[in-house]
Amino acid sequence: MTTSPDLRTLASDLSLAVVRLTRHLRGRRADSQVSLTQLSALATLSREGAMTPGALAGMERVQPPSMTRVIASLSDIGLVERRPHPTDGRQIIVSLSDSGSALIADEASAREAWMTEKLSTLAPEQLKTLADAVAIITDIVKKSE
Repeated sequence: MTTSPDLRTLASDLSLAVVRLTRHLRGRRADSQVSLTQLSALATLSREGAMTPGALAGMERVQPPSMTRVIASLSDIGLVERRPHPTDGRQIIVSLSDSGSALIADEASAREAWMTEKLSTLAPEQLKTLADAVAIITDIVKKSE
């Protein structure tokens, strides 16, 4: 399958715009007590619920030893809780602590406040275009999972 130059240009421009937007959203969390890797793991636990470290590693697309270190550091600062697996004594189940849930809520609130401020300056037709783009991007992501 050949790709037209216009499609390649759009792909490049969209990728760059997403990276730049992500950078701005990350900038909202300058005083966060966790790294982006830790935050991603916390967000997955918040969204998906309690799970084994192996399942979390798979969802985060990292190696299990790396996730073990992330979980240990999050446990040390009280953002996750570890409990024995109910049927497999070799496993543990990891879940968000109350502090972890609060941190995720604070992070989301800071990002949403910044984004809301920026969106409030746009014209209604621009907002409609962005809403359509969100639906398209969400569909692209779902089809790749």
